[in-house]
Amino acid sequence: MAYGIETTDLFDEELKAIRAFDRRRIVDEIKAHLTDQPTSGTRNRKCLDDFVPSFEHEPPVWELRVGDYRVFYDVDETARIVSIRAVRLKRPGQTTQEITDERNDD
Repeated sequence: MAYGIETTDLFDEELKAIRAFDRRRIVDEIKAHLTDQPTSGTRNRKCLDDFVPSFEHEPPVWELRVGDYRVFYDVDETARIVSIRAVRLKRPGQTTQEITDERNDD
């Protein structure tokens, strides 16, 4: 049974600020990678144990890599819901903590 995908207002706001080409790719990757087995680690998806981002979340937070962007989400296994919390641009040399502490203006 597939997981439902819910987005937060923060994610929706951040997604709108991203150029259309990248926005489309991000949405496609979310659908492709998070509707089935969103809590299985892969090359582009990992659990951020003991990570506390600046945005609202339910631990543990997961990260999906989509090119230079990082999609942050958490999962309610009982309800089978993936909550997409934020999407941030990760520039070379930046840490995950740095990109979650401040919002992108891109």
